[in-house]
Amino acid sequence: MSNENTISEVNAKRLLWAGFMAILAAGVGFAIRGGIFDNWGAEYGFTATQLGAIGGMGFSGFCFGIIIGGVVVDKIGYGKLVFAAFLFHFLSAVVTFTAAGDTAYVSLAWGMFIFAFANGTLEAVANPLVATLFPQNRNHYLNILHASWPAGLVLGGIVGWVLDDKFEWKWQYQLALYLVPTLIYGVMFFGQKYPKSEAAEKGLSLGEMFKEVGILGGLVVCYLLVLFFQGILPSDYSIVSWIIGGALLVTIAIITGFSVGHWLIFVLFITHALVGAVELGTDGWIQNITGNMLSSEEGKILFVWTSMCMFGLRFCAHWMEKNLKIKPITLLFICAVMACIGLNLVSGATAFTGAIIALTIYGFGKTFFWPTMLAVASDRFPRSGAIAISIMGGIGMMSSGLLGSPGLGYAKDRFSGEALNETNPALYAEYKAETPSKWLFLSEVNGLDAKKLDAIGKKETPTDDEKAVHAASIEGDRRTLKADAYIPASMAVIYLLLMLYFKSIGGYKPVAIDEQKE
Repeated sequence: MSNENTISEVNAKRLLWAGFMAILAAGVGFAIRGGIFDNWGAEYGFTATQLGAIGGMGFSGFCFGIIIGGVVVDKIGYGKLVFAAFLFHFLSAVVTFTAAGDTAYVSLAWGMFIFAFANGTLEAVANPLVATLFPQNRNHYLNILHASWPAGLVLGGIVGWVLDDKFEWKWQYQLALYLVPTLIYGVMFFGQKYPKSEAAEKGLSLGEMFKEVGILGGLVVCYLLVLFFQGILPSDYSIVSWIIGGALLVTIAIITGFSVGHWLIFVLFITHALVGAVELGTDGWIQNITGNMLSSEEGKILFVWTSMCMFGLRFCAHWMEKNLKIKPITLLFICAVMACIGLNLVSGATAFTGAIIALTIYGFGKTFFWPTMLAVASDRFPRSGAIAISIMGGIGMMSSGLLGSPGLGYAKDRFSGEALNETNPALYAEYKAETPSKWLFLSEVNGLDAKKLDAIGKKETPTDDEKAVHAASIEGDRRTLKADAYIPASMAVIYLLLMLYFKSIGGYKPVAIDEQKE
């Protein structure tokens, strides 16, 4: 008998929709924050790379929340984690709203981190909970669960469009609205009966659940953690980051009895890092980029439209699998191809109509990435309980924070600066940002001054020089989207190889815990 029936259908559906509301709260907060990046840049003078790093702290916080939550959830239960996440959501608002003067960057960055830590903790609950409640149709219900994310993006995008562009509310008032769905999910989770995962019911130890992840899977998450600590520790203490990452990898090796881990989980982890970079990393910037290419209001409308498409399509995963016979890996391949095409088309858009067509194609592409990847991991590795899919979610979010969001910010700075320097070096010297941008191993660059760009955007009749600066900024956005399109292109190659692998072993199908090899 499935857990869905064991705890009653009513209880199961309430837990599904409580998880839906929790992720919706995360989506609302994410969309509002993405829409007020320009407010923060204008008010505090942040560069695009700094804004990307603030957004990146949010993604990194999610990683810690979901990985820590995923490791302990089968042992302490879902209810305690929900309560902790609820408290962290309120704490993030308090920290963020203290932003002022020289401490603004720190307040905004750590406010984002705490907000995302709460979101990650909730997903450590919601993903394995839904996978456990509906074991016969995980892809369908995980897609429904994650339809809440674009729903939150729609609501948050509309809030930004109306309250920011129309009524010019302070960003603090806009951001506070995510606390409304936070209160609702708290009420919906309260007093509910929770099931145990299949692995927990079998009494598997933490080490046994971790074996499929093993050293290979640990390498992926530990490397991302090294990058995270390098970002928050002084440069003189870089070695500390490697010590932390190495110690964690040794811990994983000892817990698992030095299990290498399954190669497929390793591939899924790497691929999900790319998913996080192209989906959430792009989502964090797309309003800003399309708003710059067209207008701030049109950028928000396009973001809302894309999110609405994503919301509706996530209810269609089961229909596509049942009626069109599209297996999860095939669906992921199709999505990667469409995302690549869509981003290239968006980069060349010059009018609202062309942009909405291009973003619709991109929106379809990104729709099924996240939940379908979770479904594949859950289908193929039931012995891992909540651990594999929680770590996978954490990798996706940390990649968004460390690679996607700041990487796109760096690209925007680099390409915009290069575009102006190519056409008018003297003008570039006048308008370049004082703070250089640096990302990973790439060289330092100077983008364009955010405050000066904002001032140009507010002028009704800019000078020829100011028009040239704005045109360079737009050209930088276009080049950034073209570079971004290489990520889903790489994913398409990986999914194609996985399709061939599953064909060679008789086709893709879920694996029961008793069928899974030790």
